[in-house]
Amino acid sequence: MSEEKHSGIKWMDVLSLIFLLGLAALPPVWERHKQLVLLAIGVVQLAEGRIIAKVRYGSSLVVLIKIVLATLLINHTGELSINSSYYPIYYVPIVTAAIHFGPWGTLLWTSLASAAYCSYLYPALQEYTLTSTGAAELAIRIMFFFLAAMVVNRFSLENRRKTLQYQLVAEELMKANRQLERAQAEARRSERLAALGQLSAGLAHEIRNPLGVIKGSAETLNRKLETSNPLASELAGYISSEVNRASALVTRFLDFARPLRTEMRLQRVTDLIDQALKSVADQWKGGPVVVDREYQRDLPLVPLDENLCEQVFLNLVQNAYEAMGSEGGTFRVEVSASRSNGRKGVQVRLKDNGPGVPAEMREHIFNPFVTTKKTGVGLGLSIVSKIVDEHHGAIRLENPDGKGACFAIFFPAEEEGRQGAGSS
Repeated sequence: MSEEKHSGIKWMDVLSLIFLLGLAALPPVWERHKQLVLLAIGVVQLAEGRIIAKVRYGSSLVVLIKIVLATLLINHTGELSINSSYYPIYYVPIVTAAIHFGPWGTLLWTSLASAAYCSYLYPALQEYTLTSTGAAELAIRIMFFFLAAMVVNRFSLENRRKTLQYQLVAEELMKANRQLERAQAEARRSERLAALGQLSAGLAHEIRNPLGVIKGSAETLNRKLETSNPLASELAGYISSEVNRASALVTRFLDFARPLRTEMRLQRVTDLIDQALKSVADQWKGGPVVVDREYQRDLPLVPLDENLCEQVFLNLVQNAYEAMGSEGGTFRVEVSASRSNGRKGVQVRLKDNGPGVPAEMREHIFNPFVTTKKTGVGLGLSIVSKIVDEHHGAIRLENPDGKGACFAIFFPAEEEGRQGAGSS
């Protein structure tokens, strides 16, 4: 049984009212009860959608009311009700049942409508004799009731099936469209990363040489002026330390720009995650952090580059710890078998309860030089994204329940992963 919602008066309802008015204008014209019953049928017809939408078992109630009204109309439109010319009024509840119910429900309501019509046979037999011609006529009318019910029900069921099929196709198209938009966004991001990588590599190489000269000069000045001019020696030391910091930044630019050389081996993702968790926990000096692990059993092995993927998890875990800060919090790690775009693999979800990522930055969080840290450069997540892409995987920032950030990483299993197992 389906439940349909209607709003307002539709043109088909108007046509129904016109035909009911036509019946009211036909003999017996001045039968007051007939006019009232036809009016009631019109009201039920108009209110049918609202009754079905708002009343429990509304479809059953509408059909039952129409059967009662049809029976009353038959009673007031002829001396012998069983012979009333208005007997086709029973098609109204029968068709309504065929539209809203399945085959068995339609048969049940048609049987009830037929029984209501045949109930007038008993008083007729008190005065008249049922001839074979009359019995055949009655049987023909009843058979047409069931035939109309089955035809309309078949059409209604087919219409529902087609509607459901179109809905499923529309949902598949929407899903495919979302995946296409995601793929296009990833492609645009990859293009930006490639362009910025080339720019970064060129700049880094150009900057590294003068930095070496500045550092060497500062160290020479520091040694020569260490005793004769302590202030100048101290300033030279500052120059040397700042050059070291700039050199480390240049190294990160080169790491971002340098083509990755992967050495794939089948790995347990959980082993690399545990190593990263232990490493960060040993160095962490902030607030207490509770790590909540949920690892699915019998996870498939995944072809990974151990050093690169450990760098991925180290970066994400370190970011989570820093986001929770001095107050600490709960860091949840979920690892499960999953599918993405038809590929089997392993999904890792890393969720903290820190302040989260501002909404305006979510779309750009994996772009270079985008960061939520005051002292960050904004290359960490870009490098993470580049490594995951190199493994033919996917990484995204999810909207977590409550506060915090949740990163989901998908690594394809062996069949898909072997395609990218060479050097790049």
